[in-house]
Amino acid sequence: MLVSICICTFKRPALLAQTLAGVARLALGEHPPAVEVIVIDNDPGHSAAPVLQAWQPPPGWSFQYHQSPVPNIALARNAAVAHASGDWIAMVDDDEVPESDWLLQLLSLQQSSGADMIAGPVVPQYYPQTPEWVKQGRFFEVRRFKSGTPITEGEGGTCNLLVRAACLKELTGPFDVRFGRTGGEDSLMLRELRKRGYRYVWCDEAVVKEFVHVERATAKWMIKRSFRMGQAFIRSQICDLEGWPWLKRAGYLIGRAAIQLPISLLLALAWLPCSRARAFRWVRTAVVQLGKLTSLSPFQYIEYSGN
Repeated sequence: MLVSICICTFKRPALLAQTLAGVARLALGEHPPAVEVIVIDNDPGHSAAPVLQAWQPPPGWSFQYHQSPVPNIALARNAAVAHASGDWIAMVDDDEVPESDWLLQLLSLQQSSGADMIAGPVVPQYYPQTPEWVKQGRFFEVRRFKSGTPITEGEGGTCNLLVRAACLKELTGPFDVRFGRTGGEDSLMLRELRKRGYRYVWCDEAVVKEFVHVERATAKWMIKRSFRMGQAFIRSQICDLEGWPWLKRAGYLIGRAAIQLPISLLLALAWLPCSRARAFRWVRTAVVQLGKLTSLSPFQYIEYSGN
């Protein structure tokens, strides 16, 4: 069995070096699979080149890196899949470091469950300058489940994922480039695979650690991210619909957001005297709804702008 570890990177050479160091430390057990590492540099300025030229994979592993010079995360991920020759594709982000048994845990659960897609938790790692209220609010933590739990809509993502390569090859792309600058392309891909009947489960032991940069550990950044998520959610829900089904689905989702927005704001105000973190959690929920309400407007928040 050949496993392709795919990493897309954009202007994070120092963090990428940590990611690759973590990948090199992976323990694969007594009967290890063959491994290839594929890195796609999505920066037109090729900022990852010095790191990639210096990195040496463990003995017996293969390694390749390629340029995808147009800033678009979907294009970069599509390039990684196109270059991968493995039976399985393992995805991790360029600001993450996998635990030494990460891949082993994913493969073990796949063999015992027969699942086609397996996701694991991303555990935030904070810098000393991170405000305490951000840590206490646990805004960068994900929901976790017992291993083997089926993953439902909205859970998991390509930041920690093992997927059967044959499944991805059934899809066009397989990541939709229309969402490559706004985000949401990974959720759309996973939803399509679930619709086709492929099994998607959680592996709580397959941990990767994410380094939360101080510029992200701010109210401003988290509000922008929440707004983008709201817009991307609506667009991904209706992108393949037309006519009456499109109007019905869009109307329902936007109508629901219009109701949830004022409720979330009231709850934020109610919590403010007691807990800044809890109040801000409801502010983020309100901003998600605002993003949904503006999702069909000409204004689209571009997170992956290339700057």
